[in-house]
Amino acid sequence: MAKRLTTDALLLTAALIIFIVEAQIPPVVPVPGVKLGLANIITVYAIRRVGPKDAFLILIARIILGSVFAGQMVSFLYSLGGGLLCFAAMLLVRRILKEDQLWVASVIGAIFHNVGQTIVAIAVFGTVNVAFYFPVLLLSGIVTGVFTGVAAQALVRRMNGKIKP
Repeated sequence: MAKRLTTDALLLTAALIIFIVEAQIPPVVPVPGVKLGLANIITVYAIRRVGPKDAFLILIARIILGSVFAGQMVSFLYSLGGGLLCFAAMLLVRRILKEDQLWVASVIGAIFHNVGQTIVAIAVFGTVNVAFYFPVLLLSGIVTGVFTGVAAQALVRRMNGKIKP
C-alpha cells in the first residue's frame, strides 16, 4: 500500500510539474485553448502502468491542484470536462491497443478532451455557436495527441519494470 501511494504521489508530482512549467511557456500557436497538454504523458503512462483507478485519482488531483497552483481556476471546468472524457476514451481503447500503440490512445484521448472542452464551453456561454471552434481544437488535438502519445510510449519503454505499484 505504501509503495502504491508513493508511486501515485511521484506520478502526480511529475504531472503537476509538467503542467505548471507548460503553463509558463508562451503558446506555440496564437489560438485560445490550444496547448501541448504535456501532463497527459503521465496520464497515458499511468493508465498503462498503475491501472485505471490510480490513474483516475492522479488525473483528478492534477486537475484540481494544477488549477490552484497555476492560478487558473477559470480553466478548471474546461480541464475537468476534457480530462474526464479523455480518460474515459483512453480507458475504452486500453484493452484493444497494444503498448506500441499508446500514441493512438493519446490521439483518441486528445480528441475527446476537445469534445469535453467544447461541451463545457457550450454550457458556460449558453450557445452552440462555440462549437464552430471545434475543428480548430480537433486538428490541434490530433497533432498534440500524437506528440504526447509518442512521448508516453517512450516513457513506458524506458521505465519498463522500474515502477511497480
